[in-house]
Amino acid sequence: MGERVETYMLLDSLIDKATQLDHHTIAVAEAGDDEVIEAVIDALDRNLANFILYGDQEKIQTIMKARGFRNNGNKNLEIVHAESNISAAEQAVKAVSNKEATVLMKGNIPTNVVLKAALHKEYGLRTGNILSHVAVFEIPGYDRFTIITDAAMNIAPNLEQKVQIIRNSTAIARSIGVEYPKVAAIAAVETVNQTMQATLDAAALTMMNKRGQIEGCLVDGPLGLDNAISSAAAEHKGITSDVAGKADILLVPAIEVGNALYKSLIYFAKAKVAAVIAGAKAPIVLTSRADSAESKLYSLALAICCADK
Repeated sequence: MGERVETYMLLDSLIDKATQLDHHTIAVAEAGDDEVIEAVIDALDRNLANFILYGDQEKIQTIMKARGFRNNGNKNLEIVHAESNISAAEQAVKAVSNKEATVLMKGNIPTNVVLKAALHKEYGLRTGNILSHVAVFEIPGYDRFTIITDAAMNIAPNLEQKVQIIRNSTAIARSIGVEYPKVAAIAAVETVNQTMQATLDAAALTMMNKRGQIEGCLVDGPLGLDNAISSAAAEHKGITSDVAGKADILLVPAIEVGNALYKSLIYFAKAKVAAVIAGAKAPIVLTSRADSAESKLYSLALAICCADK
């Protein structure tokens, strides 16, 4: 996975990169939330992007004032009143669809509400591809990003859906400087087992990659988590692979695996994370309401880097 180091501010480098990219505007659906506003204020202070905040205008302004922010005609910020969560989601999605904004962000609103608007047949952000969750982790002691997919959207993806998930995550990886990402198709064992669908899919994905059906990355599997990220573990098991021990992207077989791994890294390993929904016409920042303002800021930076590509 990379040489262990004492400190390496990977996600901060994304913020630095995003601040150098011009003409990006974030449409926030239902921005009336303390953590969301904190992330927005921090982003404005860093000149990260412009913002259009949809929601209860009075509530948004009250939260901003309580945090010491005074709008005073700030040209980088617009607040648009919305009577309901549904209206806020619809207006934010339409802003992205009409190219008034380049990134959609979920605020204090149920996920299904913002996704329903994003997938609307008339004004939504559909592309024909599936949407998938891509999480970019900075793990203490490691000098490279670790990307996990899919921890939040697709419950039990089939082979074709996994192909699209790889394509989505590869695009995200390339937008942050990983030009030819190594993808490990994760399973419980490293050998193909007819009774374990994850191993069958992993082997098929590996062959599809070799035949040029999945481009822009290197896929190998099935691989256990240990030998996907640890060269020592791979060597101990006698696995010879250009991906083993060096994986950039961990493709999990089901949402339970991805979700548990995601939360384990945050709560046990104290990792930092940025996450987006990929596969739509524009990146969607769909962080949990429990996520910190810092995580939301990192996710905004990631989304801007993706949108620029």
